Amino acid sequence: MPYIGKIYRLVNLRNESSSNTKRTTIDKPNVEKFTKILQEWWDPNGPIKALHAMNLVRVPFVRDGLIQCAQNERNIKPLKDKKLLDVGCGGGILSEALSKLGAEVTGIDANKELVQLAQYHSNMNDELNLKPKYQYTTIEDHSKDFSNYYDGVVASEVIEHIKDKELFVKSCLQALKPEGRIFFTTPTRSRLCKIFGIWIAEYVMNAIPKGTHQYDMLMTPIELTFLLERNNCHVEIINGLVYNPCTNKWDLIRSQQLLFALQAVKLE
Repeated sequence: MPYIGKIYRLVNLRNESSSNTKRTTIDKPNVEKFTKILQEWWDPNGPIKALHAMNLVRVPFVRDGLIQCAQNERNIKPLKDKKLLDVGCGGGILSEALSKLGAEVTGIDANKELVQLAQYHSNMNDELNLKPKYQYTTIEDHSKDFSNYYDGVVASEVIEHIKDKELFVKSCLQALKPEGRIFFTTPTRSRLCKIFGIWIAEYVMNAIPKGTHQYDMLMTPIELTFLLERNNCHVEIINGLVYNPCTNKWDLIRSQQLLFALQAVKLE
């Protein structure tokens, strides 16, 4: 029981404000800082080139978690008829990639300018037959109108910027159908990540913009697993992730000390 209590304290970010203050997933400084790179968002060699390159591992990770047979894997539209929610979609890098696989994608973000950018880029992209739909909103508000609606919910590189992580997870799951899958990618709160994922990546090699991550807001795989499983989910897969800034390439690995990719299913 002391162990469970310790885990609870780790994952339960307490709301320090008065009880009549509305809970929110939004950490305003974290939302606003991404506006600084608005003009370079879609540059594959720009300041967030690592995020562009991540599609080569996170798109197959989501695809393989949602389809059940090898025949669909050979289909050029394996996610046809799947309704997906991209939470914290930013300028739409992942949303567009999932749309190309046939998914009906809704992207939401709390940064209005990034949502406008995502919509503009989608409208100008002639390669997209099925365009993502974008909304400027929070997950807690969106899930109230779309309860048990999506086949898959994706929160890639998002939860580390969230103020109330338990509210975020609950809201994501509210939008997910029973037996639907939820997917996360996020840095791990570890000494290794603090050194290589933040200090070296952000301040030495400039592989990602300075100030992108705050160590104290990161989670461990155990903490996220605990949050999901106490909210009626079963965690199916946890893989480690590593990024090579010299080759601009991501790989799935066994160690989860730097970043991890997690897949869970919502139970009945």
